[in-house]
Amino acid sequence: MRFCISASLLLTFIFASCSIPNLDPSECSASRTVVREFYSYHFGNEMKASPNGLDARKRFLTPELFKRAGSAVEGTDPFTTGTTDIPKAFRAGECRVISTERAEYDVLLFWKDDTRTEQKTIKVQAAKVDDAWLIDKIER
Repeated sequence: MRFCISASLLLTFIFASCSIPNLDPSECSASRTVVREFYSYHFGNEMKASPNGLDARKRFLTPELFKRAGSAVEGTDPFTTGTTDIPKAFRAGECRVISTERAEYDVLLFWKDDTRTEQKTIKVQAAKVDDAWLIDKIER
């Protein structure tokens, strides 16, 4: 019985010591959620610019980006390539802290079909607005 308890405690200690620490700065940890949620929503719905599509994304965007995205050419994707070349998948990559209220992400875009396998990186900035992190800028 004593051996079972000791072995159990030892295994618990080993698994606890093997946990991966979060190395992201706090600004990255806090803002990563909005980047992932926004692009998950975006890729899960119609990605081409339309008034209804933009309204559905408003909750993720700063007022400035919402206004800029409203001038996108209909049929293009203002949140990835800015063109009609729509990617198939994304991944939120490396984060850099710009300030305590701004972080920048590498968002990787992927295309894969029978004739094409491609990856492109865009820069996405998240800004803290009234205690909420929102997507503020997209650079291609």
